[in-house]
Amino acid sequence: MISLSVYNTSGKEIDTIKVDESVFGSKVRYPLLKQAIVMYHANKRVGTAATKNKSLVAGSTRKLFAQKHTGNARAGQIRTAKRIGGGVTFGKIAREFRQEMPRKQRKLARDSAILAKLLSNNVVVVDELKFEKPRTKDFVSVLNNLKIERSCIVTAKERDENLYKSARNVPKVEVMPVAELNAGDICNCMKILFTKDAFISLLEAGKINKN
Repeated sequence: MISLSVYNTSGKEIDTIKVDESVFGSKVRYPLLKQAIVMYHANKRVGTAATKNKSLVAGSTRKLFAQKHTGNARAGQIRTAKRIGGGVTFGKIAREFRQEMPRKQRKLARDSAILAKLLSNNVVVVDELKFEKPRTKDFVSVLNNLKIERSCIVTAKERDENLYKSARNVPKVEVMPVAELNAGDICNCMKILFTKDAFISLLEAGKINKN
């Protein structure tokens, strides 16, 4: 069992949550986690880079002059890659880099990523994150109180517009609902900040799936 402290927005410990590692798969599945991270980066690639090859360059396909008896080197059409303005040899073409993983594997990879953060003491739980209106200064003050100084994912049970707008201008901080957590985003940040209700909902969902 892992004992996880719950803090208020002032940084004071007010509660404790007991976490059973079996809810997150009991162990970190590193090969599966690596596969999920590779997929995450591959799906962010935009395969639109392209160059014109010989068939795409404008120009005649006629052979410029006779093969022999001209005193010049042999030459084919004007669109050949050996001439200025010709096509590119083995040029890049638009392609799709997207990869897929089964839903159960994606969930196991996410759980492994969360468990790895738990074991390295990089999970922080706060009782609530409520803002009456968007205010970046208040949000940064909460991060400072919780001693979060590096990149962080802020996870709430549901999308909160005031929370999102308060955090969107803070560098290396991303806000998302707990349902959208994935292994790539988790591993891309140093810490995860959960609201208490978001973390409890995650634990309950894990217990249901385990049974």
